Amino acid sequence: MLGQLPARLTAEQAAWVLNCQSYDVPVLVAARLLKPLGNPPPNSIKFFATREVLELAQDRTWLAKITHAVNQHWQRKNAQKKCRPGKDSPGGPVAG
Repeated sequence: MLGQLPARLTAEQAAWVLNCQSYDVPVLVAARLLKPLGNPPPNSIKFFATREVLELAQDRTWLAKITHAVNQHWQRKNAQKKCRPGKDSPGGPVAG
């Protein structure tokens, strides 16, 4: 069994296999591009089937989809930051 991958991966391990960040895995799950094992509650640890992750990692079309999903997610997040007035922005509160 030494040298053999485990049957299931944590989000961090799946991210490593897919060469992305662990905080991108929930984005992929929400986009229904990566499916956790079972039906875990939203706030629980998610596990992923190693075989499935390895097979998906060989699919160029799927890799393009996850790349697009992650890029879209972070573009939306960054756009929300720019639109929201904050302390340091010109539309933010005035220090007195």
